[in-house]
Amino acid sequence: MPISTSDPADLKARLARQASAEGFAEMRICPPDRIGHVPAALEDFVGQGFHGQMNWMAERMGWRGDPKALWPEVRSIIVLAEPYTSEEVPEVSITRTDRGTVSVYARGKDYHDLVKKRLKRLARWLIAEAGGEVKVFVDTAPVAEKPLGEAAGLGWQGKHTNLVSRDLGNWFFIGSVFTTLDLAPDDPEVDHCGSCRACLDACPTDAFVAPYRMDARRCISYLTIEHRGEIAPDLRAKMGNRIYGCDACLAACPWNKFAVEAREMRYAARDDLAAPKLAELAELDDAAFRARFAGSPIKRIGRDRFLRNVLYAIGNSGRPELREVAARCLGDADPVVSDAACWALDRLSRAI
Repeated sequence: MPISTSDPADLKARLARQASAEGFAEMRICPPDRIGHVPAALEDFVGQGFHGQMNWMAERMGWRGDPKALWPEVRSIIVLAEPYTSEEVPEVSITRTDRGTVSVYARGKDYHDLVKKRLKRLARWLIAEAGGEVKVFVDTAPVAEKPLGEAAGLGWQGKHTNLVSRDLGNWFFIGSVFTTLDLAPDDPEVDHCGSCRACLDACPTDAFVAPYRMDARRCISYLTIEHRGEIAPDLRAKMGNRIYGCDACLAACPWNKFAVEAREMRYAARDDLAAPKLAELAELDDAAFRARFAGSPIKRIGRDRFLRNVLYAIGNSGRPELREVAARCLGDADPVVSDAACWALDRLSRAI
């Protein structure tokens, strides 16, 4: 039976302590009706075509824009931050053109699994303590996590559209627990970006059409992970050796001076993902790809899309010795991979 409590502040304090014990660095709470601006913003984003091939954004706008549409019974939303800060300079591998650069969050264990397990344990604790019903979400559900994080006071959406915290910087995952309990809400966070535009200026592909507005079709994270098929040649040339995701705008944020070290060791970079050799990655068939990236978020995009990214990086490497590697991919069964190999060969021929 749940332990009854007549002191909501005490329950919230104990909940915060339990969240910390589970590994979360920060916890904030908001009611579900604080993101009334999201539906119009989503409609504009999709209407402009900025979502690219992410059709799920258009199909689920109603749920994403209103937590009560997703779950009518929700009365409070607990938003949590789990840091994945790296000890390494995030984009140091950009200069090692024979290697690939993988976004920091994807260099270790798949965060979806780790964060969701923590959320479920915290949710079970809350039920045992106070009753009610719960649902947990991390990234894959139609939940506006960043606006909810701002509404709960966890941070604010910076000019790069990611959540920024005065205490954590912007290197953290966001998870949420929806509950039917009435929990004391926190105050929303306000914007602290000021006149800074470091994140906007750092973008290699000029994906920001304005501060706080991004065209995902030009974002390297979108291009390397979500986009299917060939990538426009002018954008390929700007991707450098980024083969999965991009940390340029995140790494540029001055608030990262307050970033805290990740407590979960499984987020630490695997040896084969810190700066993997492009020549080795280009040799992977489907079975080898699945084996190498088991337990990694990279596995989700599949071998063909990943190899496309690797070949673009080879084409941008300026290393003629990689021409033979690219040539072996010309006859690949996937036409997009074959096209990427042809493009890489042409680029490398010009580098001689």
